[in-house]
Parts: sequence; C-alpha cells; structure tokens
Amino acid sequence: MNGQRPSAIYPLLLALSLVAGLFIGRDMGSNGNGPLSVFDTHAPSDKIGQVIDLIDAQYVDSVKKNALVDEVLQDLLQRLDPHSYYISAAELRAAQEPLEGSFDGIGVEFAIQYDTVVVVSPVEGGPSASLGIRPGDRIIKANGENIAGVGITNDAVMKHLRGPKGSEVVVSLLRHGKPRPFDVTIERGKIPIHSVAATLLDDDGTGYIKLVRFAKNTHEEFVEAADKLKAQGMKRLVLDLRGNGGGYLNAAIDLADEFLPSGLAIVYTEGLHSPRQDADATRAGDFEDIPLAILIDEGSASASEIVAGAVQDNDRGLLVGRRTFGKGLVQEHVPLPDSSAVRITTARYYTPSGRSIQRPYGEGIDYMDDFEARASHGELLNIDSIPTDTTKAYTTVKGRTVYGGGGITPDLFVPTDTVESSAYLTDLFFSGTLTQFAFDVADRERQKLMTQYKSSEDFAKRFQVDNALLAELDRYAQKEGISHRPADAARSRELIAMRVKAGIARNVWGDDGYYRILLGKDPAYRRARTELEMSRT
Repeated sequence: MNGQRPSAIYPLLLALSLVAGLFIGRDMGSNGNGPLSVFDTHAPSDKIGQVIDLIDAQYVDSVKKNALVDEVLQDLLQRLDPHSYYISAAELRAAQEPLEGSFDGIGVEFAIQYDTVVVVSPVEGGPSASLGIRPGDRIIKANGENIAGVGITNDAVMKHLRGPKGSEVVVSLLRHGKPRPFDVTIERGKIPIHSVAATLLDDDGTGYIKLVRFAKNTHEEFVEAADKLKAQGMKRLVLDLRGNGGGYLNAAIDLADEFLPSGLAIVYTEGLHSPRQDADATRAGDFEDIPLAILIDEGSASASEIVAGAVQDNDRGLLVGRRTFGKGLVQEHVPLPDSSAVRITTARYYTPSGRSIQRPYGEGIDYMDDFEARASHGELLNIDSIPTDTTKAYTTVKGRTVYGGGGITPDLFVPTDTVESSAYLTDLFFSGTLTQFAFDVADRERQKLMTQYKSSEDFAKRFQVDNALLAELDRYAQKEGISHRPADAARSRELIAMRVKAGIARNVWGDDGYYRILLGKDPAYRRARTELEMSRT
C-alpha cells in the first residue's frame, strides 16, 4: 500500500470483482437457485447500470445503492477534468442559491458567538429588517425550540429559520437594554443574495465596487452600484474581482459589455461537440469611457477571467494584482430525473485575442494545490517567477503581447504584502481570535459608536485603535491560548489595528464599512488608483 486514500471508484471495482466471483462460483457448484442472469449487452453505458442492479438484487449484505451510484458518477466525471462533476439533489439546492440570487427565509446575516446566534445585520429589504430586528440581537428560540447552546451549528440554525415564502416562524430575541426575551413573528420571504459586497467613493473621485460572484442578478446590481457612484461624482472606477470564483457566463458577458464599445469581442466558446459561439459587445454601455482598473488575484476564476481577459485584450483598462486562477473550461448543467445533476465540460472559452487561459491538468499535476506551488516558487512576491509559455503568445488590440495556458497575468503586478506580517498576526487571524475580539468590542459599544460617528466614512476617518484597545486584545488572545510575542506585535501593530478597526466597522455598518478601512492600506487598490489618476493627467 502507498498510504493513499482509496479512490471513490473502489466500490465499483469491488462490485465487478464480486460479479466475476459469482460466475466462478456457479461453475464450482450451484446453490440450487439456478444460474445467474448474463448481461444482454456489452455497451459500457449499460454495463455500469447492470452491475449496480446486480449488487442491489444479489449482494450478500445490504448496500446504500444511491450513495454507491453517486460515488461512481463523481469519480467517473472527475477523471475527465477538474471541473466536470456530479452533484446530488441536496448539494445542488445549496449550490444554486448563490447563483440564483435569492432564497426563502427571514433575512438575517448571523454568526454563532459563544454558542449563541447573533444577528450581524438584517438583509436590506428582507422580512427581519422591516420588523426592526437589529444587529446584535440574540436569537435564542425558533417556534419555541432552543437554538442556543453548546454544539449549535450553522446548518441547524438555517433549518429552523429558512422555509417556504409565506410561512411563519416565531423567534425569541434577547436585546441589549431589554431585561427579558421577547417574541417576534416573522413571515418568511424571498431574500436576495447580493453580488456587490461594497460600493465606495474616495474623496478624489475614485469609485470602488467589490464583486463577489457572477449570478443572475450581478449585472443589474453592478449597474445600480455604478450609477450611484456616477451620481456622486465618480471620475474613475476600480472593480475588485479578487477572490471572485466566477459563476454564470452570461453575467460575465453582460458586465464586460458595459465597458466595451459595440462590436468589440468579449469571448468565444468552442469544443469538439460545441460549435464556436461568439459574444461581442452589442449595445452602448454606460461605462465605456470611464477610466477603469480591475483588481485580480489567484482567487479570480472563470467568469472573473472572462471579464479581465476581455478588458485586457481590448486594451480597455488596467489589470492590477496577481495572476488569476486559470479556469477556461465551460460546464453545461444537465439535470437528472432525481433532481441531481451533472455539470460536464462541453467547451473551452477563449479571450478576444484567441487565448485559452486554462491551466494544465491531468495525470501527475496536483491541480488543487496550485496556490501552494505558486507560493513555493515565489510567484506571489515576484512577477519574474510567473511561468510563461512563450509558445502561447497572443496580441492585444494595441499590439501588446499576452500569454495563454495558465491564467491571466496582470498589467501591473502587486506582490503579497509581507512587510508587517508576523507569526503573532497569523495566529490572531487564522484562529478567529481577532474576528471574535472585534465582534465583542462592536457588540458592547454599538450604541456609543453609532451615536459618536454618523457613518462608516466618519468612523474610518476619526476612530483610532489606541494602545489600551491593543493591550486588551493581547490579554484576550492569551486567554484563548495565543502566546504574546512583543516583537511580532510591534512589527504588525498597524496591520493588527487596521484589522480590529475594520472588524468593528463590519459589525456596526456592514461590508461597506469593512472595505472602506481595508482599502486605506490595500497596495493593489492604491496602485490602481494612482495609475488611473496619472493616466488622466
């Protein structure tokens, strides 16, 4: 044995071995029940189903037939490429929600803090917001059943709070300033899942939009956010696609169309059984002339790369950051009769210059550990470490050379910022201690902060994380088992303070407050803003 986990195809191989053993056993001596039936066809598509039916009908022990089929299908598809896969009915429902853009529920963002369900914020336009449920409220019961205590999970909470539109749930709330819990009856409704996480405007006229997914409502949300910034005096736009893993192809095409004049190519798809289909800019977008920069990194994939590739190949704007993920395969969603589905790769997509940005995959390539590989050979710190396949060179509209075969390399490279990093900061961040501390401070000071600062922008400008608050964080961390390292704490002081401040802002004012503070020291955003300003002078 080599110590590796057995493949998920193992149950099928075992089943085939058992089939062979049964036929051999028949030749060695019948059990008196007559011969086993022989397969009527040698077609591979029939063979798998017949083996599964044979196991179900005659195997010595009971088997979970559906689970066996699921495992076989999943492994079968994963052998094709990293992005073809089978998804069960239950998994499909959960996976579709972010892309469909909504779900049915009461409309709160919550976090489990100290085994208690705490409202982080009510969703704008949802049932809870209309009833006056506030950030910081504790939900302790749903329809009389406790949902607080040791072991409570996100899944358990959602099972109690989600439900069909029009149904009701009675929640019991604890609120600061009220001595006893009180009940609120909430009629569940359609809750939007937003694609735009933040919409901000700097004093110099630089607009910022953070886009976290490409869903059915993405284009509409983007236009609404960008129109809002334009009305406020936006002179240039920074679109943040870092960490955006993609979504619907059409959402990417619609977004790119906002930036490109009519007739310019956006993307085309083509496969062995899928004739070439071209998508071009077909209408006058509202943002074709605004100076544009797009922030990308190793987490920008699929639909994010379509937008980035269209902008880069048409020389429409600047790409700033680090090389993208490199997913250039198009999946078709094929529903199955039991409400499960197969998502199978049917084509590759190509940027306007003709490049495929799909990175290599297959035998001998650890596709899922690509980030570790990038870090180990220095790509996150040095642009010269980015592997380039010079045989896959292409040309932009203005004659610049770009490369395919492994993601999209930005026009302006910004390395990972390690100047203020330290082991202490890493422990605070990845243990969740820093997040929990920021929540606790926001929770106890919520009313004071909202009274003292009129907006998240005011908070960002005037609030200071002082030495007393940092000392409190150190004591808090020590109680959580994190050893204090004075030298590390001093080195990372500004970064720790910024993260605490941003965390407080998120818990009081939401994501706009959070990103407003992080952008103050974000090297990629600052570089993009500077370059856009220079390009207009």
